[in-house]
Amino acid sequence: MSVENTPQEDTRMSLADLAKLKAEADAAPAPASEAAPAAAQAAEAVTEAAPVQSEPVALRPQILDKFGRAYATGRRKDAVARVWIKPGSGKIVVNGRDQTVYFARPTLRLVINQPFDVAERRDQYDVIATVTGGGLSGQAGAVKHGIAQALTRFEPTLRTVVKRAGFLTRDSRAVERKKYGKAKARRSFQFSKR
Repeated sequence: MSVENTPQEDTRMSLADLAKLKAEADAAPAPASEAAPAAAQAAEAVTEAAPVQSEPVALRPQILDKFGRAYATGRRKDAVARVWIKPGSGKIVVNGRDQTVYFARPTLRLVINQPFDVAERRDQYDVIATVTGGGLSGQAGAVKHGIAQALTRFEPTLRTVVKRAGFLTRDSRAVERKKYGKAKARRSFQFSKR
């Protein structure tokens, strides 16, 4: 017995679909007993024909400093990054050095640019970041977290996109501390029978 998997159709309707249905319902002829005067129908058509918003509405205000930059703090492991973004050509400076010099590994540069790729804003913002603590991997994660936070402060409409990707959540995973009587956090010393 084989069960066929049929894809389920998406039954959700967009605002444009609902507007079309309403227009079709309004265009249907009304019974004679419920017919309203022509002037009343025209007034209803004017009030109900409000423009449909296609752009997402920003629920939060834009937060900028006096230089027109958005600021945010990013954290990962023991690293803390202070990040400023402003419109520009896509130049990223970390601790006074270009990102290709500071983060020599391509994977770390890929991590830093993830928020811009998800929001489709690559090479549209200049980034200035100062990072302290931790190693290079933790610092790259901290800069990524800071860029994502600052991006949502500069363009609040991008918050849902960046949040769905999980970039606004601070990654709390860190190295577990060493315990007494153990070689590391959980590893025991080698057992010797004799």
